[in-house]
Amino acid sequence: MIFFLFNVLPGDPAQMMLGQNEDSEQLLAVKKKYGFDKPITTQYVYYLNDLSPLSLHSKTAGHYTNLQTGKYNAKQLFSVGNIIVAVKLPYLRESFAKQGKRVSEVLAETLPNTFVLAVSAIVIAIVLGIFLGIFSALYKDTWLDKTIQILSTLGMSVPSFFSAILFAWVFGYVLHAYTNLEMTGSLYELDDFGEAIHIRWKNLILPAIVLGIRPLAVVIQLMRNSLLEVFNQDFIRTARAKGLSEFQIIKKHAVKNALNPVVTAISGWFASMLAGAVFVEYIFGWNGLGKEIVNALNTLDLPVIMGSVLIIAILFIIINIFVDLIYAWLDPKVKLE
Repeated sequence: MIFFLFNVLPGDPAQMMLGQNEDSEQLLAVKKKYGFDKPITTQYVYYLNDLSPLSLHSKTAGHYTNLQTGKYNAKQLFSVGNIIVAVKLPYLRESFAKQGKRVSEVLAETLPNTFVLAVSAIVIAIVLGIFLGIFSALYKDTWLDKTIQILSTLGMSVPSFFSAILFAWVFGYVLHAYTNLEMTGSLYELDDFGEAIHIRWKNLILPAIVLGIRPLAVVIQLMRNSLLEVFNQDFIRTARAKGLSEFQIIKKHAVKNALNPVVTAISGWFASMLAGAVFVEYIFGWNGLGKEIVNALNTLDLPVIMGSVLIIAILFIIINIFVDLIYAWLDPKVKLE
């Protein structure tokens, strides 16, 4: 689906790579090198072969799949006639806009920054969300509960790009003298002399808060509602009848049983953050996967876009599997075969 979605777009990838320096001979050479001279079905087979850890390669010199081209990090297993069977790392091809730079290198440079941002945002959402949800449930229908509910509803309603612009302007510009925060900046930046790269942790604060606002609001609502349901269960009443303090009941019994829907929401939000950080990263100038996707869309750098989508899809799968394992720990009734 990813392959056909992006390959039906108008425009010639070979012309995009050559830009204004193209001529007929260069155009033919580039098309042959990247397989653009083949029918779309053949290109699709080549793409699957590039992604597959176990792949087939032709011994014919100049063939797209020939191992001597140097684009594959492969180890030959055996050969059958003119075909070599090899094991290799998935090949995500080369960027159109970055002078033939490998997509895997582009992702290796940007994905860790997005991961740091997403983890920071989800930690903020988990810690504050669970605590505020507990307080909201304990003080149900009081002014504290209503205030928390209003703020969480507002947090879910405001789009991330609007929050990013607002936070960047208020805390990075208007209150800059007090916060010492910048409107834009990434995790790694050159020093004032342009000689060395340093980590700027303060640049993480605003984008992490902005990215964590919506999941924070969801965690608050889910934790509150789930905890109120758990409070009405028989085992909670039994614990109270035994004389356990409210703190012990919440800590040992209520919270753990109320976390299932929260874990589900957190897993979905964490996975979507890796893709949904696009606007936040672009507005704050954070050099992550989201910003790279925007730049790739602006230049129609299809291999980078396709590689990014594939990586995000894989991360969704891995995170969902990890959440299933967490379920087994949280709920003894869940059995993993």
